[in-house]
Amino acid sequence: MIFWLIAIAVTAIACVALFYAAGPRLVNAAAPELDDANSHFRLVLSGIDADVAAGKLGEGDAEAARGELAREILRHNAEATRTRRARGELGRVPLLGGLAATAVLALVLYAMLGHPEMPSQPLADRPEAAAQSVDLESAISSIEKALAANPDDLRGWTVIAPAYLELGRYDDAAEAYRRIIALDGATPDLQTRLAQSLLFATPDAGSPEAMDLLRAAAASDPLHVRSRLYLAAELTRRGDYPAAIAAWNDVLALSKGDEAWLPAAQQGLVVAQNDGVDPGQGAVPTSGPDAEMIGQMVSGLAARLAENGGSVAEWTQLVRAYLVLGDTAKAQAAFDSAVTAYPQAFDRGDLDSLALGAGLTIKGATP
Repeated sequence: MIFWLIAIAVTAIACVALFYAAGPRLVNAAAPELDDANSHFRLVLSGIDADVAAGKLGEGDAEAARGELAREILRHNAEATRTRRARGELGRVPLLGGLAATAVLALVLYAMLGHPEMPSQPLADRPEAAAQSVDLESAISSIEKALAANPDDLRGWTVIAPAYLELGRYDDAAEAYRRIIALDGATPDLQTRLAQSLLFATPDAGSPEAMDLLRAAAASDPLHVRSRLYLAAELTRRGDYPAAIAAWNDVLALSKGDEAWLPAAQQGLVVAQNDGVDPGQGAVPTSGPDAEMIGQMVSGLAARLAENGGSVAEWTQLVRAYLVLGDTAKAQAAFDSAVTAYPQAFDRGDLDSLALGAGLTIKGATP
């Protein structure tokens, strides 16, 4: 309802602006008929002056003639102005009708064809995304050929590493980041990216090398947030809750209060404090009508998403619901389905943060 109110208001404002801008304007320039009439009046006035000079007309009669001529000029100008205004008003009628018809047609067509509340389509199902993926794979193939000929091309490795990561080619991404570090030196960002690739490549087993990289990145930059987030999430996944609590508090100490990652970090701390279980907004009933109702709601959401798909927010809601219910296995299965529907990491946003904070594993989409 709010969407339609906004749409109608914007359409009305646009129509009023166009109606005002396209309407007639009275300006100081005289119309052609006024120019002709004024020329005639000037000739009459010249004739009066000529008659006075020739002695054919007395000064009193001449003054009366000039006064009558002035009144005639005023009457003519007033009549011309009224005529022009009437024409202008008539000209605005078709304009108003056209604007109204355009607005109605636009709203009707959108009501028939548009769906403002439709959930976003998974990226993997979008034709333009498929075309983009093909183009990306072609570009990666070209870069790989160039790197085979020149393996010390730092720029090529810098371009291809994040592309590997987005495509789910985690082993290739890890190798690419290793080459970048070897060629250009280690930085907290590069160490974290390499650790991320290693963790995604072995989601169940974890990676000691990744943990060392994250600790090194955090130690080298006391303000580096990304390495601390991954470190805290991996400690939570491993079940090392005392260390995870310390890590979450460490990263939360860097927050200013408006960061996008703050809710996920706060939730991660709560999960670690509750030994890997997200208590949600309150205790979850385990029996009785409330428990049955909650179970039906979660089951209904899961069935709808499995059949028709849904937005990232809906998948996040389902994963969160399973975590609140303490059903980690179903939460993991729901998260795996969400990753399959949205294989690109940048599409999933807070979903990955929720999963990592709860100790779930990111298995990634099949390359």
